[in-house]
Amino acid sequence: MELLSGNEAIARGAWEAGATIGVAYPGTPSTETMENFGKYEDVYAEWCTNEKVAVEVGMGASMAGRRVLSTMKHVGVNVAADPLFTAAYTGIGGGFVILAADDPGMHSSQNEQDSRYYAMAAHIPMLDPADSSEALKFTRDAYELSERFDTPVMIRSNVRVSHTRCLVEVGEKVPFEPKPYKKDASKYVMMPLYAKVRRVVLEQRVADMKAFVEECEYNKVVEGADNEIGVICAGSTYQHVIEALPEANVLKIGVSWPLPEKKIRDFAASVKDVYVIEEGSEYLSNQVKALGVTLSETVRPLKPEGELTPGLISYAFGKDIPSHIESPEDLPPRPPALCPGCPHRPVFRELHRIHAIVTGDIGCYTLGALAPLEGIDSVLDMGASVSMAHGVELALQDKAHNPVVAVIGDSTFAHSGASSLLNTVYNCGTGTVCILDNRTTAMTGRQGNPVNGVTLQGRPSRELDLPAFVRSMGVDDVRVVDPQDLEAVKRELGDATKNDHLTVIIFKSPCVLLERKQREKYWINANCRGCGICTTLGCPAISRDSESRLASIDPSLCCGCSQCSQLCPFDAIVHEGK
Repeated sequence: MELLSGNEAIARGAWEAGATIGVAYPGTPSTETMENFGKYEDVYAEWCTNEKVAVEVGMGASMAGRRVLSTMKHVGVNVAADPLFTAAYTGIGGGFVILAADDPGMHSSQNEQDSRYYAMAAHIPMLDPADSSEALKFTRDAYELSERFDTPVMIRSNVRVSHTRCLVEVGEKVPFEPKPYKKDASKYVMMPLYAKVRRVVLEQRVADMKAFVEECEYNKVVEGADNEIGVICAGSTYQHVIEALPEANVLKIGVSWPLPEKKIRDFAASVKDVYVIEEGSEYLSNQVKALGVTLSETVRPLKPEGELTPGLISYAFGKDIPSHIESPEDLPPRPPALCPGCPHRPVFRELHRIHAIVTGDIGCYTLGALAPLEGIDSVLDMGASVSMAHGVELALQDKAHNPVVAVIGDSTFAHSGASSLLNTVYNCGTGTVCILDNRTTAMTGRQGNPVNGVTLQGRPSRELDLPAFVRSMGVDDVRVVDPQDLEAVKRELGDATKNDHLTVIIFKSPCVLLERKQREKYWINANCRGCGICTTLGCPAISRDSESRLASIDPSLCCGCSQCSQLCPFDAIVHEGK
């Protein structure tokens, strides 16, 4: 037995099943899955530029006979949807398992999604483990199912399953002999002639899978003390239900598409009242009601958004919330902020100062939208900053307007920002694009990407020449600036936003969490006038006395970046040597 998180268990399950190739784009809560898979011997794992590419690489490896694991977070499934839907038509060669990790409660995401809708729409079976133990077993079994039904199989996780550790019965690796590659255009070339035939194959596969889920071990009834209450649920919600309602009969759904229709009807008929409990979605309840099952209403409604807890479920069924100590309400707020010394901070401060219209992107630099920086006006999805800036320019081209600036990180630029920039170049767009190159994919845990040339397994690689790459698209005005130099940031942004052509500024400086250099720390001397300009950086290390208004620096947080010293007009901020 080993104590494993869901992510570790899925990686282990893929390895035990003989998967030897892993492809992914990092994204919370899925990231550690591929990082752990890449640690096993005799496997190859890589970060891909985005989830679509990952599925395409995975399908190539599967077609050539290997068992493959691909992982992504829920919004990544949107990016991967194009190959995913057609992969359901072609089927696979070696077993192909895709992890979709949902994030109810949006702990680190821009929205809540239920990936089960993708499984239903694409006609791809989805397994829904409730804990790490099932995550390992379901993943290991999913390869057999993938090859049995000739289809990719999805594993759905969420933040609780992905990050919660529990004891898991691990096994040995089962040797898998890669299947020989067999040329078969009628299976893998989805021109209409062949696709129409494969659609018929898909329908027969769905019928076969529907028969399978009625009898498989993954969908089972867990009997309670009486037949008054019956609950249908799946995934981690099952753990909450059996804690909140130990007396209830529970139909635990392990395959959330296709659903076991007969088993659901039989279960509903066996209890007095039947309920569906699920978080942040109506996928399961709508499917059950579509079967003609009448669901009972809870005493109090469950909230439609965010995560569920046993307490919320108990309360919905009319139980009182156990007495507890309320959290104090007079604690000072502590909003999220960019790290002390973050090289993005001077860029956002300057964009705020010049009142730019800033379209932002996905990454830790999204925090630049918060006070006091307030340097971002929009964040939609990966790569949208550059496309949206082009749209803003089109809308305002006949009007006087503030400078339009797109801000995007290096990894996100490689993910999908490059195609957006190419579109702007192709359509003769203008404005300023800032690529914040901090040499890593910072938000998900400092993974490598094509711009810094660091691979998942530390193999020798190539580092993208970002300025040359941007110039090759047709951008004539490309600049590389050190964002830790505040005067250079001000000068280059001021110049770029005043011209009438497209300018790309690459602000290149490593993430402070990468280097962790022990530079001389800064402190504030008697020259401080309490003007407060240093606090406009929003650095967590800087604070002001509520009465004297004088500033101070927390030495335990200061990393010696010198940003505040450059900003102080009174030479009041000096490093330890002075």
